[in-house]
Amino acid sequence: MYPTNSSTVTEFILIGLSTDPSIQVLLFHIFLIIYAFTLVANLCLILSVRTDSRLHNSMYYFLSSLSFLDIFYTTIIVPKMLVNFLVLEKTISFMGCALQVYFYLWLGETECILLAFMAYDRFVAICDPLRYNAIMNSIVCVWMIGSSWVAGCIISSMDMYFTYRLTYCGPNIINHFFCEVPLLLQLSCTDIYINNIVKLVGSTVLLCVPLSLIMISYFRIFVSIVRIHSGRYKAFSTCISHLVVVTIFYGTAMFMYIRPKSVATEDTDKMVAVFYTVITPMLNPVIYSLRNKDVQRAVGRLVRSCKLPR
Repeated sequence: MYPTNSSTVTEFILIGLSTDPSIQVLLFHIFLIIYAFTLVANLCLILSVRTDSRLHNSMYYFLSSLSFLDIFYTTIIVPKMLVNFLVLEKTISFMGCALQVYFYLWLGETECILLAFMAYDRFVAICDPLRYNAIMNSIVCVWMIGSSWVAGCIISSMDMYFTYRLTYCGPNIINHFFCEVPLLLQLSCTDIYINNIVKLVGSTVLLCVPLSLIMISYFRIFVSIVRIHSGRYKAFSTCISHLVVVTIFYGTAMFMYIRPKSVATEDTDKMVAVFYTVITPMLNPVIYSLRNKDVQRAVGRLVRSCKLPR
């Protein structure tokens, strides 16, 4: 799948968030609770959309797709991080690191594109409501979701090609809690000039193009809402949740991938990485549910239906 290199490194050592054993135990319990809540919250949202016919439209299909993505996005990182909190040898094999990088990139890049399609969905719903069901029909919705995953897969495969064409002959210590591409490049014993250019250009395009489409969509939405004489708040309230998610996701991703190297320290990078790999997947279903009465009612019906009879 990828070119074979002459690497002598067979495993990497992940420093993690802390080297203090007592703090590691505390972090283990905190992140275990966060991970469990993330799984439950996102599964509830997926099942609610699946079982409630009132939520069978494109907006909720996108939401359930985002939840499905977030479950796997956090799962490729958090379980390994939890194990490393409790063991002395915090290692990950070379192949394990490669797989973690690949799926992390694939899911992250898919989310970038999916959020842009969700903004377009809101644009059609507000700016052309009479034709919304015709434009955003089930076929178009499936095509958008599917193309997000396919595009993310293709782009991540290219990223992997340029990352693992390099030679890794030591050192093998990564000052992070998972295999992050910029830190892997620093461990290569071959020239990474081309990789840095590809990473900067790719990150800029992948983040800025979808973000530009999102901004254009919301500019058109804002203009349309201003012209509405009544119901402005109700119209805009359907977009607030998506705007919050976009701000969190793109803000942290742009800070990590297209900022100057001198802007932050390694500890700051870790904290930002925690936010977009662990906290954001937990917050997404909460943010979308807080302002959406239909989702709240659907989740309530799902919870009541799951209760065992006395």
